[in-house]
Amino acid sequence: MRKENPVRYSSAVGEAWLHAMFKVKYCHPIFDDEMYREAMHALLLEAAYQYGIVLGEMGFDNNHVHFLVDIGMYKREEVAKLLRGYSAKKFFEFFPELKRPRHEGGLFWKSGLWNPAYFMGSPRDVEGTIRYIRKQKYGMLSPLSNKNQTTLAAFAN
Repeated sequence: MRKENPVRYSSAVGEAWLHAMFKVKYCHPIFDDEMYREAMHALLLEAAYQYGIVLGEMGFDNNHVHFLVDIGMYKREEVAKLLRGYSAKKFFEFFPELKRPRHEGGLFWKSGLWNPAYFMGSPRDVEGTIRYIRKQKYGMLSPLSNKNQTTLAAFAN
């Protein structure tokens, strides 16, 4: 992705871009709610910034998120733990109603946000992977994700 000026570490030069996917526990379709989806997008970017991890393209479906990540000198499992742990902790701080008991309408009582399983693999076709991520239900190419509409008035025109 950054071919001209590769990242330099103390003992290595280069990048390690991977396609990652995190799925919500119990397949709850929480990302159909734009507020939850936008919050998670911001939290994943914040977590990545916090740990010096570079995130690329990101796309959401109703119960999972796909994205490209440059893991740098981290191990795959370290990146998953850092991003998922930080984002879930902050997410539940912002939306405590999701942790309420079941009889009060909570979805994640006595559990975490993310399914323990995740995917992180090297894409064989980077451009094809980017297209795939953008075609998610709430990706950049989805009709449900109109980035040109910045205000309600713009929708009316």
